[in-house]
Amino acid sequence: MIHNASTATGAPTGALTQRLRTDPVLQAFWLLRSAFTIAPIVFGVDKFFNLLTNWPGYLAPRLDQIVPGTAQQAMYLVGVVEILAGLIVLVAPRFGGYLVSAWLLGIIVNLLLIPGYYDVALRDVGLLLAALSLARLATALSTDAAPFAVLGHRRR
Repeated sequence: MIHNASTATGAPTGALTQRLRTDPVLQAFWLLRSAFTIAPIVFGVDKFFNLLTNWPGYLAPRLDQIVPGTAQQAMYLVGVVEILAGLIVLVAPRFGGYLVSAWLLGIIVNLLLIPGYYDVALRDVGLLLAALSLARLATALSTDAAPFAVLGHRRR
């Protein structure tokens, strides 16, 4: 039986707050959910400003020849997708974890087409595995669609 021990607003009850403090599975879920909500949104927004790096330089030349427009215009689309992916993880972490995993696989393929970016591709393999772990944890735990609902008991 799935039990959600939160109020209608998604605020945690006392017992659930204690579980969040002591349950490593629940802690891992929330760490991953937070990271895969915040990071895609931050990186997506930065695709419009190029403050963290020159994002068009991360588009493989082969792909730049295929996509219409400039590399920067492609990054605008990438930014929108990343922002949406972060928001989906926020409200639906089970689906969002798989969505971010698929997106990261695309990024890895793109990076493998650019000589000298293999280290970044390897890092993204680790992120892909973490996103898959988020999806699996969300599957193992009963989740609400409410963005800040705290999880109840594990499925049995």
